[in-house]
Amino acid sequence: MNRPIRPSHVHPAPIRLALVGIGKIARDQHLPAIAANPDFALVAAVSRNAVIDGVANFRELDALIASGLEIDAVSLCTPPVGRHRIAAAARAQGWHVMLEKPPGATLGEVRALAAAPGPTLFASWHSREAAGVPAAKAFLAETRVTAAHISWREDIRQWHPGQEWILEAGGLGVFDPGINALSILTEILPGRVRLESAILDFPKGRGAPIAASLALVHDEAARITAEFDFRQEGPQSWDITVETDAGPLMLHDGGERVTIAGAAQDVDGIGEYPALYRQFASLIAANLSDCDLAPFELVADAFLVGQRTESPPFTF
Repeated sequence: MNRPIRPSHVHPAPIRLALVGIGKIARDQHLPAIAANPDFALVAAVSRNAVIDGVANFRELDALIASGLEIDAVSLCTPPVGRHRIAAAARAQGWHVMLEKPPGATLGEVRALAAAPGPTLFASWHSREAAGVPAAKAFLAETRVTAAHISWREDIRQWHPGQEWILEAGGLGVFDPGINALSILTEILPGRVRLESAILDFPKGRGAPIAASLALVHDEAARITAEFDFRQEGPQSWDITVETDAGPLMLHDGGERVTIAGAAQDVDGIGEYPALYRQFASLIAANLSDCDLAPFELVADAFLVGQRTESPPFTF
């Protein structure tokens, strides 16, 4: 959703940024992308468990606010539960806010953030910035989609080592990576995608699923299936296949590679997170917000109608 917002204070260039939540995704992706973008200057970090050298560090956002340090924007990389309070407090300071995916713990809290007047709010979907996504979207805009399948299988121990919160209620479980596939799907397909049914596999004693099977439909015509699994060992797979009247389209490696009718396409990109920060800077400059919740709505619907099954206990 792009919408005009009430003008905020004029910020100097570069944009003075605080990074909130210093975990694996912040270190692996956000910090390098920020460092490479001249539109941003990282001036603060907020984390209970880590510090960033060379910037002011705080354990809580309230401490950052109380410090009087001049901030223009914050990027939130905390787990989704509890993020609404942090985002609302930051926007109340007049700070622009970027939300790591998923944008929150519930649709209602993110919609409340988006409805409130204030500075830029950016619900980011990094997989939409994968190199092959624009080519896939352009091809599908000119064809008729007849079916699609998603296979998104990765090892939770490799990508989320020791992160118990992800299998707790509100952590989304396998939908933490699965929502990346849904973000691509809702970006590349013209028209509407809705969920019909789901099967959610919860490990005994856990509050979020470790695997899921979804049945979806595109424009009330094309059937789509999706298989998400957090227990994949060996080669990891992040693949989407779309059948069309002009031949199949295949996205591999989370959208980085694309083939159309069997022919590999030449694609290029600056990287998912560098592209996100470039977009965040552009939204701030244009005084706009972008809060598309289509992928999150599909996940919420899966929890609403999904048949629950139970698997053996899971330990990291």
